[in-house]
Formats: sequence, C-alpha cells, structure tokens
Amino acid sequence: MSGVGKGIATSSIGHILQAKGYRVNPVKIDPYLNVDAGTMNPTEHGEVFVLDSGLETDQDMGNYERFLELNLTPEDYMTSGMVYKTVIDRERNLGYKGKFVEAMPHVTDEIVRRIKRAAEVNKSDISLIEIGGTVGDYQNILFIEAARTLKLRNPRDVFFILVSYLPVPSSIGEMKTRPTQNAVHQLNSYGVQADMIIARSHVPLDHKRKEKIAIWCNVHEDHVISAPDVTSIYDVPINFEKDKIGDIILKTLNLKSKKKGDVIKDWKAYVAKTKNGTRNLNIAVVGKYFDTGDFVLSDAYVSVIEAVKFSSYWQNARPKLTWINSKEYETGERDITELKKFDGLIVPGGFGSSGIEGVIKAIRFARENKIPYLGLCYGMQLMVIEYARHVAKLKGAHTTEINPNAPHPVIDIMPEQKQYMAQGKFGATMRLGAYPAYLKKDTVARNAYKTELISERHRHRFEVNPEYVKRISEKGLVFSGTSPDGKLMEIAELPKDVHPFFLGTQFHPEFKARPLSPHPLFSEFVRAALKRKK
Repeated sequence: MSGVGKGIATSSIGHILQAKGYRVNPVKIDPYLNVDAGTMNPTEHGEVFVLDSGLETDQDMGNYERFLELNLTPEDYMTSGMVYKTVIDRERNLGYKGKFVEAMPHVTDEIVRRIKRAAEVNKSDISLIEIGGTVGDYQNILFIEAARTLKLRNPRDVFFILVSYLPVPSSIGEMKTRPTQNAVHQLNSYGVQADMIIARSHVPLDHKRKEKIAIWCNVHEDHVISAPDVTSIYDVPINFEKDKIGDIILKTLNLKSKKKGDVIKDWKAYVAKTKNGTRNLNIAVVGKYFDTGDFVLSDAYVSVIEAVKFSSYWQNARPKLTWINSKEYETGERDITELKKFDGLIVPGGFGSSGIEGVIKAIRFARENKIPYLGLCYGMQLMVIEYARHVAKLKGAHTTEINPNAPHPVIDIMPEQKQYMAQGKFGATMRLGAYPAYLKKDTVARNAYKTELISERHRHRFEVNPEYVKRISEKGLVFSGTSPDGKLMEIAELPKDVHPFFLGTQFHPEFKARPLSPHPLFSEFVRAALKRKK
C-alpha cells in the first residue's frame, strides 16, 4: 500500500548492495500524470526534492541520495506523465512510422528503455526500480507489465520484491497474512511472481507467519524478510542485513559479494550516534505548510528535518523540533517571546503570502535576542526584508511576490521569470538545480564550508534585488555568497561579533545533507545552538 516504506526499503537494499562492492542506481517510478513533482502542493504529496540537474522529483529521491551518498541523474526518475508525453511527442513526429500506437507495447517499451538508459548513464551493476502506488492501482499496471516483459527477456537478471503490510488487529491480537496473500495473488494475475516479500508490520514476524507466507505466496521461507517498525529509518539496513537480504539477492542474480566482513560497519557507527546523544537541542521551525496536520507536515519538510538530525547526531546532540505556524504570531494567538526558550530557529522554504508577517516577527525577535537563526530560500528572503525594514529603515520593504507595488522591492522576480509568468508557465520554470557560488573571506559561510567555490541546489523565482544590495550592506548585513558574476545574492549573514549565528541561504542546503557527511551550514547552526544552550 502507499506509504508502507517502499522508498526506505529500496534505499536500504541499495546501501547494502553498494557496501558489498556493487555500483547501484535507484529508479523511482511515480504513476501520476504530472510530468514532474514541481507543481504539486507539499501538504498533499510531501516535499519536492530537486536534483543537481534541476529536475523536481518525489521525496523518495532524497532518501535514495541520503542512503547511497549519490547525486542522482534525471534518468533515475520517471512518471506516467513523462512516459506518455514522450510517446505522444514521438507519435506526433512520425517516430512510429504511421503505426497504430498502443499502451502495449509502445508505452511499456518506453518504460523499459528508460530503465535501461538509467543503468547505462550511471554505469551501474544493479538497478533498483521502485514502482510507486499499490498493487491493484489502475495507473501502475503498465509499469508492472513493463517489469514483467523485462524479466521475460532477461529471466536471470530480474528479481521481484513485494513490500507488503501485515496488520495486527487490536481486537484479535494476531498478525494477519491474508492481505499479503491477496496482494501476491493479484500480482500473479499480472504475470508477476514475487521472488521476495518484505513483510512490514509494527512487530517482527514469527516463524509461523514466515512459514505461512512462504507456502501461500510461493516463495522460499528465507526470502520472507521481517521489517518491523523501528525507532529510526536508518536502522532498516541493519535489520535487513540480519536476514541476509543482500546475500539472498546476489545469489539469486548469480553474483557474489566483493567485500568480506561487516560491510556496513560505518553505517552502524552512525546509527549508534543517533541513539547515544547526551545533549537535548530544542529547535523552533516557524513556517507555513502546517494547516493539514502533523502527519503531512513532516513530509513537507523532510530534508530539513533530516539535515538537522545529521548535524546534531555528529555533535552528540538529540534534536527536538517544535513546529510553529507563523499565522499564530501574525494574529497574536501565540506569544512570540516563547522563542527565548529555544536554542535555535529555522525558517524553511515556501511560497505565497499566508503567515509572512508572522515569520518576519519571528526573524526580528531572533536577531534582536541573539537566537541562532537559519533561513532557507524564502527564509533568507524574509530575513533580508526584516533587516531592510528595521535596520536599513526602508519603510514598506517587501517582496514583489506579495506586494508588486512595494515602495522598496528588496526581493524581486528575475526578468526571465517575468516572461514565464506572463505566459502562464509554472512547471520547471524556476531557477532550478545546482549553481556555483563564491564565498567571501572571513565570513561565517566561508569558515563553515572551508572553501571558496561551492555548488548548491536552487528552487525559486525571486531574488534579492541588486539595486538594494549596497544600501542594505552599508547597514551591516553581509552578502557572503554570490553568483560568479556577482549579480545574485546566495548567502546573507551577520558577522559573528554582531550575532552568534544569523544566516540565510537562497539555495536549499538540506538537499545535500547526508547521514555520513552532514551539511556544513547545518552543522555550524547546530554548533551555535549548542553554545546558546550551554
């Protein structure tokens, strides 16, 4: 079923196979008709994750990158919209030479072509293809059919894994295997037999359940992998290795591990850090996408959450994030002085006008009360607006996204973006993907990165207005990171002798934070927050 943990399972298997010496590439297939994830509301579908190439993707791609320490390519992502668009465009250009174009074989062949192309581009030994959605969904049948034909043509090179949920109804108190049996039978009706079943549940599988699934689902008993709920998703590769999942997959594919001993030793060391932190860190996150409840909330900012965790764990700290809806500061429902009890404040990305004055109030409070502050994308833009209003005394300073007639448009849209907006083009038309930036000497940013040239990922339309850079800089705000031509402001900060940590980025550093290599800006923020706590 949707949300059962296919992405984490795929990431974990990839990490194990990688650790055994194989070059892997994961491919996420999303069955929806959107051409990419860029136009979807994060409160409905979760975070939009951006690759170096600028492709806007599903949040599972972020999990892949974090678990595998890889920068994925556009070939590693596929939606129904992408596939259909390619087939239709090819048909319109006589690419099928006048043939009658059908879902099978033309759409399924395009899916297979993309899977093979991803392996070629990545020069990988093993590809892991995750088909999103649920067995029985109308929209993913063609992807399952493509997978079936792939195995038909390459029987020894394709291995099918079903991730299925085993409920334990509270009124019965017994784990039920029937839903998994039904899922396997439905998959069989498509011509696909699972080679392995990852059995998700809130408790581990007992031997009886494994035996039952093996008999009724036509798999070897040791191919039924127990996947109980764990305290952290980063425990999953360790749990999988207990059931020797990597060795089973390699053996079935006629491969052997290239490395001996405990191949995930470094991963285990990191996981130990996630459990052994002795210092609690209280971080406030003031943002916008909070109106649909906590369950969706964490998905809307998943990369930010993970980035804070990575940097905290490596500094022997356990972060606790408190989510604050900025609208409550705007209306006065919450007392803004509560921010004094926090060790740090983060304002993540977003779009639109709701709750913005509440965010600006929070930023001002953090600046005036020396609370470590990290602003991401919109969080940097609002930080510049706050500084322009209250320090540079530019009355009415604003972003033209909210007030096109602002007397001081300190944040404005780029000229090429104005053309897109006028034409009603919104999908994949922002400044997207990796861009280089130069860092000034003797700044917080330069000291954190320890290098002059960096590359970070963007997803935005609006920029700091170059016409106001000098006036704001003269009042003390330092634009410590800029584009190579000096026209675009990438990082804004206050010097350390003015504020312990007050920094904003136009880019999204959270997209490059990894468990084994935390992001330097998040680490510097955590360091400042720990100092404040002390």
